[in-house]
Amino acid sequence: MKSVLGFYYINAPHSILNNAGSDEGARTDNCVIVKKIKKGRESYVYVSPQAFRYWFRNSLKNEKGWNLSPITRDKKIAFTEVNPVEYEDDDMFGYMKTEGGTVTRISPFKCSPLISVFPERIVNDYAVMSRHEGDPVPFEYEFYSTVLKGIFAIDVDNSGYFIKKEKAGYKNISDDFLKKYKDNGNVEKVEDGIKLKKEEKVKRIKDMIEVIPYLTGGAKETTHLTDIVPRFIILLAINGGNHILMDIAKTDGENATININAFKEMLNDYDDRILTNIYIGIADGFNDKLKEELLVLSKDFTKKKMIVSTVKDACFNFSKEIENIVD
Repeated sequence: MKSVLGFYYINAPHSILNNAGSDEGARTDNCVIVKKIKKGRESYVYVSPQAFRYWFRNSLKNEKGWNLSPITRDKKIAFTEVNPVEYEDDDMFGYMKTEGGTVTRISPFKCSPLISVFPERIVNDYAVMSRHEGDPVPFEYEFYSTVLKGIFAIDVDNSGYFIKKEKAGYKNISDDFLKKYKDNGNVEKVEDGIKLKKEEKVKRIKDMIEVIPYLTGGAKETTHLTDIVPRFIILLAINGGNHILMDIAKTDGENATININAFKEMLNDYDDRILTNIYIGIADGFNDKLKEELLVLSKDFTKKKMIVSTVKDACFNFSKEIENIVD
């Protein structure tokens, strides 16, 4: 199993990227709060992975021209076309459909929630809707100033690979689907199903990486516009499914940084499994001290080439290595 791994920070200086809904115990009738998670006594704002995946999918449609799978709604259930050959998001984001025979696909693209690196930094803003005759309508909402951390992984081997096993989570396609596409010029027949031609598989994974500098999304954009493009990112590919970058986040006073020693330890421990160069992108002004430390580390670390650049350059240069790790 080969995996693309990513670790990133998103700057959220005045933001409401994902709401939790109304607060019934608030002082006003209309009060919308943000999502929070507790660790010990502290509370941290977060953005749900479902929201992040939605931003990712929409950005792929707008920037890379992905043909998103149509959604069918039937009473209390909804499902896509479950066609991972024609629709890129069915391939990379997975699906489940029980109507007419169950087929499911575990998403090759996996991500964490976006979680604040600092404890709760929430502001309650009180406002009114007054563009009408009569009494103004008061409302209240929360927003925050923080840096959000996240990780993602892409299962390289299962991207573009569709199997028909009688096992929950592994029956990606039906017999009828297999018959329809087994002679299609864009796919190849394999023992337990079909797979995309290498060039299409490479393209889909590269699109996932190259869209990162163009990500858009978030709640309350009209009044709390936030650029969700990461201000810091680490990208590499590994032979295995462990996310070796998960625990390197750290704070230094008012700055989000990384634990350099923990980062070096992971790179050394998994050196024999790292398949690519290590690409690090950091925006000027995000954390200049961290940038200097990484430039020093890149010169001292000789087991793999470590390249420090802008976020966009890191994404596009890493993308060039995808073809070398796809079978």
